[in-house]
Amino acid sequence: MSARDRGFETTFYELTGFKPLPWQLALYRDWFVRGKFPPSCTLPTGLGKTAVVAIWLIALANGNKNVPRRLAYAVNRHTIVDQITEEAEKIRTNWLEKPQLRGVLNKFRSLAISTLRGTFAEDPAWSADPSQPAVICGTTDMIGSRLLFSGHGLTFKSKPLHAAFLGQDVLVVHDDAQLEPAFGKLLHAVARAQRGGRSTGADEYVPVRARTKDLYPLRFMELNSVSSGDGPSFSLTAADERNPIVKKRIGAKKTIAFHEIEEERQLAERAVELAELREGVDRAVIVIMRRLEDVERIAAKLPQGRVQILTEAMRGRERDQSLRSQIFQRFLPVLSRDPEVTPAAGTVYLVCTRAGEVGANLSGDDLVCDLATYEIMVRRLGRANRFGDRTGTRIEIVHPQKFDGDERMETRRARTLALLKSLDGDGSPKALAKLAKSKSEAVLRAFGPLPKIPKTSDILLDSWALTSLSRNLPGRPPVTPFLRGVSEWESPTTQVGWRDEVTLITGDLTVANDPACLIEDYPLKSFELLRDRSERVFKSLRQLAKRHPGGNVWIIDEDGSIEVVTLRKLTHDLKKERIHDRVVLLSPAVGGLRDGFLDGAAAFANDVSSEWRTENERRRRQRLWDEQGGDDGMRLIRTIDLRPEVEESVGSAKLASVRRLWNWYESPDAADNDGSKTAPQAVLWEKHSADVVRSMENIVQRLPISAGLRDAVMVAARHHDLGKQRRIFQNILGNRESSVLLAKAGRRTNAFGSREIYRHEFGSLADVSHQPDFARLKADLQQLVLHVIAAHHGRGRPHFSPDEAFDPDLPFGDAQALADAVPRRFARLQRRYGRWGLAYLESLLRAADYTAGARAASTDEMADSRV
Repeated sequence: MSARDRGFETTFYELTGFKPLPWQLALYRDWFVRGKFPPSCTLPTGLGKTAVVAIWLIALANGNKNVPRRLAYAVNRHTIVDQITEEAEKIRTNWLEKPQLRGVLNKFRSLAISTLRGTFAEDPAWSADPSQPAVICGTTDMIGSRLLFSGHGLTFKSKPLHAAFLGQDVLVVHDDAQLEPAFGKLLHAVARAQRGGRSTGADEYVPVRARTKDLYPLRFMELNSVSSGDGPSFSLTAADERNPIVKKRIGAKKTIAFHEIEEERQLAERAVELAELREGVDRAVIVIMRRLEDVERIAAKLPQGRVQILTEAMRGRERDQSLRSQIFQRFLPVLSRDPEVTPAAGTVYLVCTRAGEVGANLSGDDLVCDLATYEIMVRRLGRANRFGDRTGTRIEIVHPQKFDGDERMETRRARTLALLKSLDGDGSPKALAKLAKSKSEAVLRAFGPLPKIPKTSDILLDSWALTSLSRNLPGRPPVTPFLRGVSEWESPTTQVGWRDEVTLITGDLTVANDPACLIEDYPLKSFELLRDRSERVFKSLRQLAKRHPGGNVWIIDEDGSIEVVTLRKLTHDLKKERIHDRVVLLSPAVGGLRDGFLDGAAAFANDVSSEWRTENERRRRQRLWDEQGGDDGMRLIRTIDLRPEVEESVGSAKLASVRRLWNWYESPDAADNDGSKTAPQAVLWEKHSADVVRSMENIVQRLPISAGLRDAVMVAARHHDLGKQRRIFQNILGNRESSVLLAKAGRRTNAFGSREIYRHEFGSLADVSHQPDFARLKADLQQLVLHVIAAHHGRGRPHFSPDEAFDPDLPFGDAQALADAVPRRFARLQRRYGRWGLAYLESLLRAADYTAGARAASTDEMADSRV
């Protein structure tokens, strides 16, 4: 073994607590450390695929400039996202706590980790310093939508940054790729486009000389447990076949038995009978069903107190909490269990939909399931005796006597049944691998039918990049079909959440407080939402409408536009298709939530939007009434006057008892809003500008960008806030002190300040041209500086809206010429640097601006108290 291999083994062990398996060493030695990544890896379940995080980090520390600084791990289900995040956190903890690792990894200060879901989600540290390594975990929907400048739940201000840092200098690891071919095809299309290709919608991009490649084109790698047959794939080595740990896991004994039913309605009853055969023998039994209705029936009939449901139809907050339960801990490896939770004793049951069959590091002693297509069944079989350390494992497969329904799907299920029966009861990964090799054509024919996958084109990619046009745009379709494909055999889904503003902001208040703007200020997070089939959601909404016909509903389209209707109008006048692939936001007053699930008969529901927290349980945002102040360090982002007429109609004594002002706060590190006007305390303009310059210097000195680009972004950092010196901006902040210039007001200063519309970055465009360091730049870099300044709060992609394109210090004609130049400049620069490359350069300033704001919030170096 070479010295380099020994060094890898030592570092890998210190980071993970395990010695690397042969395939892990080969992936590092032959690929990662060389700055190369196999397009596809086929590895049996239970062999540590998530170790690619540690392999990537060690390769990055080795100094190869072709190893991306960020790794985005994209998976099919929310549950797996949490488990991958936990693995990454263990690696980071070991790195920071073990002195022997500091010498190996000391070129980096730390490892940023962000989960694009959950109560403790979206730590903005990954986007605050793009020069540092980061691991971003998310579902394919979340990562894919952000990559396409859309980002479910993001404001238009944040979309370019997420697209940039997920589309540049990043390795996307697509786990269980065979289950999501549309996302895989999208990654191929984006990678080709970033390398200077052009597409009119055909499968292949062709080179175009006039188009420059993106700065740091995206890299990607697919992980599969069963080969899709599409070309060569990295897989287990000969050394793996001799390794005792690998041999134990791929040879794990599990006996398959088949149980035929005549009618579909017998499925739940038969599954319960098979599961209860394990009663009294201290077993952890996983039950996996395709339909949520069957999951609910089975869970209701199994012994209560010893059964848990795992499904995406549960609201994210309650699902997160359930993953810490005593029952769930029984299905995790010992080292992955929560040390503060004692696993449940006796026979316990985990009843799942697909949330339990892919990616998650779950292992049951036994498995009961219905029949799916082959690639899914391989995943399911991997949930039983995953590590080969149990005895007597049985896999009970319940299947129909006849295959009726959609011919394409049912034919494939029938083929799958025949293949599984040919295993003669052996459900080990080794037996499945042998079957795939000997009957490869038959295996592929038993895969589920591919969805219809829309084709990307230059026109579509360009239209999605126009992020400052945040409403419907002709020729700009929703991105969801490009992430999932369109499956005729899969029902559309709807997400549901509950917010107090749906109750409170009604009638004339919606004019002064546009619902879409409210959601931009206080974005929906995944832990607030559940997802279920649209037909089931609509049925529950009808039940709610019977009790609360006038209850308000906000229907949120993918582009962020919102239709406000009543429950009665939605369920009686609109077609149920109106909620397909939409978010339905309900008033907590109408109820509809039971144990985290949508239930039209339930009277209870609550708004959990302020439960977005850091790992240390500190709130990232909150909403309070009247004179209640936010937590220390919070900044005011919106004040809503719910009683604008009260002052004229009641006396001061009664006024004091009326809830009137609803104050919304966020922590500066929440990074959902631009923070251009407010901070926990007032911040001097000079100090903020200096902080941004210092932050930008810290970022660019560690990035391999050219000297010209480095000079340009530094000039932009120095002068991006020149427009804040205008008296109109100081008035907006509530600053009446002419001798003091503020960059940000304190959280109370501007509660009732000027409401004039003025964008300081538009004013900066006029002033920067007079700066000597700007004049010294080449003309093309001057254009880049102008765009970066224009876009650093989300505008200028491609334009400023007509009401924002003004400057009181400029003649009208000059302001109009300044505004007219913005979209033309954006188009030219995007063609030069690429869609994601230009967004990346913009986002360097946004990251520096964010870091400076967060630093100011944590210090006492604020403005004079006179302001």
